[in-house]
Formats: sequence, structure tokens, C-alpha cells
Amino acid sequence: MYVIGTAGHVDHGKSTLVKALTNIDPDRLPEEKEREMTVDLGFAWMNLPSGREVSIVDVPGHERFIKNMVAGVGAIDLAMLIVAADESVMPQTREHLAILDILQIRRGLVVITKTDLVDEELVELVKAEVEDVLEGTAFEGCRMIAVSAHTGAGLDELRATLDEVLDDTEVRRDVGRPRLPIDRCFSISGFGTVVTGTLIDGSLAVGQEVELSGSGRRGRIRGLQSHQSKVDQAQPGVRLAVNVSGLSRNDIERGQVLTPAGWLSTTQRLDARFRMVKNAPHSLRHNEGVTFHIFTSESPARVRLLDADRLTPGTEGWVQVLLTNPLPMVKGDFFVIRSAEDTLGGGQVVDPNPRRRHRRFSPELVERLMTLDEGTGEDVLLTVADQWGPCDSTVLSRRSNLPAEEVLERVKRLEEDGDVVVLGDLASEADALVYSTQGWNILKSKTALALQAHHNQFPLRRGAPAQEVRSRLDVPQPVFLRVIARLSAEGFLIEDRTYLRLPDHEISLTPQMERQAADYVRSLESDPYSPPTDQRIDQELLTVLVDDGRVVKVNESIVFAASAYRDMSDKVVSHLQTNGSITVAEGRNMFNTSRKYILPFLEYLDQQHITRRVGDDRVLR
Repeated sequence: MYVIGTAGHVDHGKSTLVKALTNIDPDRLPEEKEREMTVDLGFAWMNLPSGREVSIVDVPGHERFIKNMVAGVGAIDLAMLIVAADESVMPQTREHLAILDILQIRRGLVVITKTDLVDEELVELVKAEVEDVLEGTAFEGCRMIAVSAHTGAGLDELRATLDEVLDDTEVRRDVGRPRLPIDRCFSISGFGTVVTGTLIDGSLAVGQEVELSGSGRRGRIRGLQSHQSKVDQAQPGVRLAVNVSGLSRNDIERGQVLTPAGWLSTTQRLDARFRMVKNAPHSLRHNEGVTFHIFTSESPARVRLLDADRLTPGTEGWVQVLLTNPLPMVKGDFFVIRSAEDTLGGGQVVDPNPRRRHRRFSPELVERLMTLDEGTGEDVLLTVADQWGPCDSTVLSRRSNLPAEEVLERVKRLEEDGDVVVLGDLASEADALVYSTQGWNILKSKTALALQAHHNQFPLRRGAPAQEVRSRLDVPQPVFLRVIARLSAEGFLIEDRTYLRLPDHEISLTPQMERQAADYVRSLESDPYSPPTDQRIDQELLTVLVDDGRVVKVNESIVFAASAYRDMSDKVVSHLQTNGSITVAEGRNMFNTSRKYILPFLEYLDQQHITRRVGDDRVLR
């Protein structure tokens, strides 16, 4: 299904034309009917000669309601630029045309209305003037149809022409990111909250959980209607009314976006390619305050010019927009920027959430933005992975503006070419990750530096605690686990229980250390069940003896020789197998030792899951 939008100066007959075409009055507000002037968005639908059903969004033409006009045409597929034959081109004709051009509404036609009020010669003069105005815009050379809504002249030709233009209009792609920019919200007795808008980028279904962008409030779809007909599922490009449970009318306002929960975030900063309107009333200065419009949303903003000090009418440049109010958007969305009274220009979002405030006049920055804007799918994905890696498939799809299936295909080619490193199966594992090769090599270098620094500081330790390495790399635990598994498989490092080490790391004791170690073990063996606790030994050397299995450290002060520990363990287990339980006193008598030694020993057996404490007794686990 397609959505058609009107555009044009106030009182040029937009709403009258829509009513004549559809038999639906798009002016729904009492104020509009009383003043006979559209002030807000109106909606209608009709069937074209081919049987194709289309939606129509009617917009206000008065200059005071330009923001409502922008909210209406952000998601249309085809525009009808309405020009009255008795007035010809007027200020809002030009401004509406500029907005359509900024939003890159590529399909459209001009409708010359009120032809019953003038002669044919004047109609031809109006067409000639409109042709001059269209020159250099996306509408240059488009079809022009002369009609009279009052007499019906030309309406059949208009319907047929709309059909012909839509035959060559691309259907909106389903890229798996359903969004419904809300343009109306109301309550219906017995049904509850209803929101309307044009569905873009994906599909919605009855029963689906949804979320309001920004507020995070969630609800569930109770029902869907398109053109007053119930549907179970809706595809991109459909005008839709959504009955939502769990959300009240007071929770919702125009400008919010209804979407499946959990994926669409708001942003207060974006990078974009920006184009000034050729007849803008003044230049755009760096850091100038403006109003930013995207779909049905708007916010005060400041525009930072990244490659110029000033943009004059008709010129282009790279900008970073700083929003006062966070808004939802994705890469590829079009926006409009206005001053207090005039449309200055607009552009397309290249990065909806850049990591930082950019340094101006940076050739590297401009090159990266150009790649995001104009590069191939692989170029864009590689840039996204390089800037935001590691990325899962959802992040890659959202930031590249590519469907999930296409992301998988292109990432596979990038991996084959050695440009990215994929951790896991991107097609079947939701937490699989993609690094750019550059990002992966940087991570490997940081890992090697962290391990080498630990080996240098503690040469007698088997390795660095894994969580200490994770902290130095500053990556989440799930990412860390995948990284370590890959590095271990590559032989880049060695996992040793909860420790990590470089492959060439070896513990080497000097002859003096070997003598100290042997003397210490002999001292423990001299009284095996009550080993001395005043024998001083370097803690690093003690760690080596523990790791080598030559001694067993049961707590901070008690250390047994390995032979004594094995003997005691065997005897306790044998006793438990025969008698079922053992007390501290029985253990003390068994080894002719003191509570100072037997209690830590039994507690250590508990920790090793050999025994289990039950009251004052121990039993086999």
C-alpha cells in the first residue's frame, strides 16, 4: 500500500480536492470546518482505477502550521503539489516544495486546481510558472494535471495518473524495524487508547508487545485497523490505527514512536549531510539555534557545522546536530530544519548516535561520514563495526540501515576478505559479535600488554586472574568470554582455570628460591599434623608451591605439606565411610593435634566439596 500526501499554499483547494477524490472530508476539527481552513493533518483513502487502495494525508497550507505539514509528509510515498489556477505559485507553494525536496519525496505530480474559475490560457501560464519553480528539484519534469473539484473535470485523469506514477514507485522495504511515528492519539469508549500513523520499516501484529520511544512505557496491541478495516498484521507503508492496551491517552503525544520493545533508542546528537534550501532567507551559522523536525517529532536544536563556518542558500555540508529533547531515529531518516519563521534546509541522518562531539575541519571525520553516507553495504558495515564494535547483528542492521538478511550476507563476505572477525554464529546466535579486523587487533594488543604487565610484575604466578584482565580491557562479561575463547583457540593465550597467561610465560625459580622452598616444605613435614606457622616465606614463592601442589594452604595462616594433607584427607574419608560423621574433637584426637589446625582443615574439606557440615558434625558430601 502507498501513502499520498498533499502540499501547497493555504486555500489552494487541497482538502476540497481530497474530498472530491475520496468522498471523505479530511477536515475533522470543528475549528477547521468553521474557518474553512485546515490547521492540522487530515486523512482519507480511496481505490484507484487499478483497484489499488491508497491512503491520503492532507496537510495545512498556512505558514503558521508548517510544523504540522512536516509531520504529515515525512512518511509519504508520493506527493501532490497543489497550485490554484487563480493564484498560481505562492510563498507556501515554494516552501512546501522545498520541504518535499529536502525529504527526498521522489515521486509526485502537480495538480492545478480551481480551473473552473479561469480560462485555459491562464491555466497554461500557471503551468509554465510551476515548471520554472520545479527546476532543479526532485519534481522537475513531473506530470501536471488540471482539475476542478467542483465540476469534477480532470479527476478521472488524476486518478489514472496517480496509478501510473505508483506503478513505478518502489514499495517500502521491510527491514525488520517497525516504527509508527504517532500523529494522532485518542480514546474510544470500550476500546481504550488508539494511536494512528504511517507504519515504516517493518510490520506490526495483533498481540505484539510495543513500546513508546523515549518514555519506555510498554503496552500490547489489541487491534489494528487500516482504512476502518480490521487486520491481524500490517506491512510497511500502511496508514494504521493501533488499539493499545496498557497505555493511557495521557501517556502518549504526537512525535513519539510506537515500536516493538527494546530496540529503538532516542538520541540527543546526530551526524548528517545537510543541504540548504536554494531560496533560504539567510545563511546558516555555526552553532545556530534552530527547530529540528523528523517525521512527527520536533525539538529545539543547535547545528554544528563540521566543514564550514557558514552555509549559504543552496549549498551543502556536514553537520552535527545537538538536540535539546532526545528523539528516536535511525540511519537514513530525513529531517527538516527551520528557523523561527522559515525553512532553512534539511538532510539525511548518517549516524544517529555518534560517540562524541566532533572536532571540526577534520579530513578523517569527513571521510568516515562520506563512507557512511555513500559507501557500499560492506563499506558501511565495516565503518560501523570499526566505530561501534563489537556489534551484534541488531546493532549492525540498525546503524547501517540494512535488513538483517543482507547484513549476514555482507558480513560473511567481509569475514572471507579478512576485514572483520566474527565471534560465534551471527545467523543463529543472538549474542554473536563482529569486530573490525583493526578493532580486533587493537583488542589483542591490549590483551597481550595486560598479560605481559602482569607477568613482569608477578613472574612467579601462573597467570593473571581472568577478571582482572577483563577489567583492564573494559568489556562486558559475555563479550569477554567470547573473546577469550577465540584467543585461546588461536593459541594467542592459555586458559588455566581462572587464570590467563601468554604461551611463552614460564615460572622459573632461582637456585636460592629452590633451597628456600625445600627448607619450607621440610619444616612443614617435620610436624605434619601441626605444622609450624612462624616459618616465613615470600608470598610469591608460597603461591608457586601451592600451584605446583607441593603444599596446601587451608587458610591465611595454616599450610600443610601436600603429603600430610593427602594422609589426613584419606583418613577422614575412611572414618566417615565407616562411622558416618566426624566432629572437630574426633578429628583432633585422630591426628593428635589442636583445634587450631583441625578446624581450618575440616572447613577446607567443606570448601572442596569433600565434606558437608551438619550441626557440629561433618558428613561426606
